[in-house]
Amino acid sequence: MAGAAAALFALCASAPLLAQDKPAATAAAAMPAAKPAVAAKSAAAPAKMVLPGKVTSVEGITEYKLANGLRVLLFPDPSKPTVTVNVTYLVGSRHENYGETGMAHLLEHLVFKGTPKNPGIDKEFNKRGMRTNGSTWLDRTNYFELFQASDDNLKWAIEMEADRMVNSFIAKKDLDSEMTVVRNEMERGENAPFSVLLKRMQSIAYDWHNYGNSIIGNRSDVENVKIENLQAFYRQYYQPDNAVLLVAGKFDESRTLAWIQASFGKLPKPKRELPRLWTVEPTQDGERSFMVRRKGDIQIVALGYKVPSALHSDSDAVGFINFMLTDSPTGRLHKALVETGKAAQIAGFPLAGMDSTLHLIAAIVKKGEAIEPVQAEMTRIVEEFYKNPPTAEELSRARKSFANDSEKVLNNHESIGVQMSEYIALGDWRLFFEARDAAESMTGERIKDVAAKYYRRDNRIVGQFQPEDNPQRAELPPAPTAADVLKDFKGKQATSTAEAFDPSQANIDTRTKRTVVDGIKVAMLAKKNRGETVNLSVSLHMGDEQSLFGKRAIARLAGAMLSRGTTRFTREQLADEFDKLKISGGVSGTTASLQTTREHLTAAIKLVAHVMKEPSFPDNEFIQLKKQQITGIESQKSDPAARGRERQSLHFNTYPKGDWRAAASLDESIAEIDKVTLADIKSFHRDFYGAAVAEIAIVGDFDEVAATKAIGESFAGWKARQPYQRVVSEFKEIAAVNEAIETPDKENAVFLARLNVNMRDDDADYPALYLANYILGGGAGLNSRLAERIRQKEGLSYGVGSQLNVGSLDRAGSWSVYAIAAPQNVAKVEAAFKDELGRALKDGFLPAEIAAAKSGALQQRLQQRAQDGVLAGNWTGLLYTNRTFAFSKQFEDKIAALKAEDLMSAMKKHLDPAKVTIIKAGDFGKATKATAK
Repeated sequence: MAGAAAALFALCASAPLLAQDKPAATAAAAMPAAKPAVAAKSAAAPAKMVLPGKVTSVEGITEYKLANGLRVLLFPDPSKPTVTVNVTYLVGSRHENYGETGMAHLLEHLVFKGTPKNPGIDKEFNKRGMRTNGSTWLDRTNYFELFQASDDNLKWAIEMEADRMVNSFIAKKDLDSEMTVVRNEMERGENAPFSVLLKRMQSIAYDWHNYGNSIIGNRSDVENVKIENLQAFYRQYYQPDNAVLLVAGKFDESRTLAWIQASFGKLPKPKRELPRLWTVEPTQDGERSFMVRRKGDIQIVALGYKVPSALHSDSDAVGFINFMLTDSPTGRLHKALVETGKAAQIAGFPLAGMDSTLHLIAAIVKKGEAIEPVQAEMTRIVEEFYKNPPTAEELSRARKSFANDSEKVLNNHESIGVQMSEYIALGDWRLFFEARDAAESMTGERIKDVAAKYYRRDNRIVGQFQPEDNPQRAELPPAPTAADVLKDFKGKQATSTAEAFDPSQANIDTRTKRTVVDGIKVAMLAKKNRGETVNLSVSLHMGDEQSLFGKRAIARLAGAMLSRGTTRFTREQLADEFDKLKISGGVSGTTASLQTTREHLTAAIKLVAHVMKEPSFPDNEFIQLKKQQITGIESQKSDPAARGRERQSLHFNTYPKGDWRAAASLDESIAEIDKVTLADIKSFHRDFYGAAVAEIAIVGDFDEVAATKAIGESFAGWKARQPYQRVVSEFKEIAAVNEAIETPDKENAVFLARLNVNMRDDDADYPALYLANYILGGGAGLNSRLAERIRQKEGLSYGVGSQLNVGSLDRAGSWSVYAIAAPQNVAKVEAAFKDELGRALKDGFLPAEIAAAKSGALQQRLQQRAQDGVLAGNWTGLLYTNRTFAFSKQFEDKIAALKAEDLMSAMKKHLDPAKVTIIKAGDFGKATKATAK
């Protein structure tokens, strides 16, 4: 999902816009993992093999082309011991025919079902600890794997992708079993207000173009599609001349090229010609409106404007306009609507596409408040933007934000593969760099001209049709070719270097300097990174059980207010300061987690300390925050997942109301927030914030002496008035219940199961239960027992998994299971869950399952240790518990030594089916009526 789109969807608590499948493997544990296995011996290139020819190179990325038309991008980066393999196919919902909407997305599901040579792709992913995913969009479909760098893993991934490019089963039996899963995904989107709104916006905005169809497709099309149509669609578009393969990370280029040539090079160049799409959407001749009426708890008003193709030069200015209008807290709409209390939040994003697409802008309005003034003010500000061209400050801020975003992508090979798919879909990957460079020369006059062309009344979606003698139409220019856009583009050369870092626990402990600065425990691990990036993690501790009683809502609001203004900076100025210092991440209450660069680290440390120590608590920001939080909670009142979690947390609550550990209902949470005053927050910060008990970790490219000095100058001597004593969580046996909660007019339902576990992470049983949970549903992805049964075999749920939560200090763990499904299928999900848990307790696990789980779990943990941000966060936890990464190594050694009987013993001791509480939430009444018919 594109970043802006993701932000708006999170805002609206909605389902993903893109049809994102194959959930990435969950991070295995807070403590990173074992030593990587010895890499397999490199396969030699076949004799006299003709390697792919080099096409071009920009900033460390080199393009090659095979004789059959496959384009290959190699981006070597030794800074992390991981590799990303990403395949982008130039086919998306735009290429679907009448009656075949959703076919590109449905095909994405089926390509994961295997080939004759690789019938169990999911099992192989699990064994190798690979994080995998796929997504479908307007103009492309992509698949990627992220894994521990080794010749064996990389060679297998290349061979597998070449194999499933042309040999996937695409079988009727797989289509039948996957149909309920796809329906479930549709239903999840139907539960989300903005997802429904966007679907309507697309369909009303377009008369003829396929961009008017939702990615997931029309339900009747998906349900009635013929397997022969899917097979023909697959053979047409899944071919080497319609794909781009990207390999990024730590690998040997010559060996990798040889493997690519050996695997993909043998695929014949297709003789067919790809269909030429010629539909051009006519100029819109008047404003359009629509209304969605469904049960819900928030109001949304959205505007849509047709804008040019992402290939057109005007699209660069559209991106600037979106930022200047919708950014929080600096955007014009935020200031006009959120800061004045008319709306709770603002967001927007252009739907980037090969052809002319939409720019969407939305506002969330609290239920019961007037929405018409918000719509009117939004429309006025957007359509009069050209009358108020951007200021020098707005232009500078936007340029800096875009430059920082581009830099972060290039500094992380694990994200660049997926990001590059969007530019590949437009015709050429180098468009990423062209767009970045074009942003540097953007002018206010250019933005003004573009705003005047497209943000006009008769190009608006929202409003009513009215006769007009002089329509104000927006003529959209044709999309240029990628070659035209790039004719004067000159690529820059990469300048940054990085070391090949060994993420073994022993090396981490050896390389980390641990010290104490005025009582603050500090861990510093210096290493050379691409882009000289460095991660900082800060953790403060406050209060005790008695002093914190009744102050949970106050504490949360106080923490959320820290970044909304300080004694030196307004919220807007603070956001600018973060951009100036290239800081991503930020401060949240008593913790800070951020990334910056070597030259900015000391200033970042001082800024974080300033934000934590000297907030100004502006009254207007406090009013905004309370409204946003209350509106956010109210939006969950009819959501099955939120209602299910609410009931589950209240059932397992054993603490009195007001206790720091006590659970609260949605209504109680709203009431707690509503009664908090600004004086409460100021008093809480004065009494509870301080660094008397604190941990700070720094991982990356930095100067240790300067960093230590900055910590001392910034945090030393800062003490809270209230003393700190850890609030202890207690284990309690909770009687099991099985309850169903009605959430009317919701097409998706949720299944939740949980029991408490009397365990700590240094218990003898923990490694065995950890691995058992991994196999049941915790980390093995779609190859887990629960996913294999509930999603793969029975096709009941789009998402299902289990989680084991066990801490380092308290014996108050829990084991839980989560699944979504159509309401009429929840009973089947429950039966399958009980059956799989019973089967595991009765028969245990097969040796092959255990071996694959060990391999996958340990590789996933190693991948986590390769992330500097995760590593910094882990160090703060280890410092607090007086541990080092030696504990992680000991834990993984215990995992490696586990036997089947160890897992069986741990499960029998801790996973008693009779103690499992089950909560279900959905529109079961409607499902019962439908079944009766």
